[in-house]
Amino acid sequence: MDKIRVTGGTPLSGRVEVSGAKNAALPSMVAALLTDKTVELENVPNVRDILTCRRLLAEMGAAAEVRADGTATIGAGRIARLEAPYDL
Repeated sequence: MDKIRVTGGTPLSGRVEVSGAKNAALPSMVAALLTDKTVELENVPNVRDILTCRRLLAEMGAAAEVRADGTATIGAGRIARLEAPYDL
């Protein structure tokens, strides 16, 4: 395992930008079905699985949008279908 050893008397400071994780975003998107309130997620990665999940939620009747800036908005107040289309 690699490691970094920092020596010296100066405290470290700064920020690290962490990219979004598909495996955390997908369950969060689906969990939005449990409320009738609008859910907004940040730092959502732009990958095919996320876009497929957005399509699935939209097919079910949820208002689902995934923007290029990494935010996703899901409003599941009116779910019309409880089954996913086979082609998705």
